Amino acid sequence: MLGEIFGLDGVIVIVVAVVVLFGGSQIPKLARSLGSAQKEFKDGLREGAETVPVDRASSPAPPAAPTTSDQPA
Repeated sequence: MLGEIFGLDGVIVIVVAVVVLFGGSQIPKLARSLGSAQKEFKDGLREGAETVPVDRASSPAPPAAPTTSDQPA
């Protein structure tokens, strides 16, 4: 995916910059934390989808718009 956007040279530059900024020992920790954050996000989406009712027919109708005869002259 990144290869399509930046090309091979751009991806190599990004990888080198990440290694220089974070250091070789920090990259596994960074990847682990990103993976756990992604898992929590997906679990939250799944939980939210289970708790939200899908049936919209039972929801109340929106309030009617005020008419001009209701306003004082």
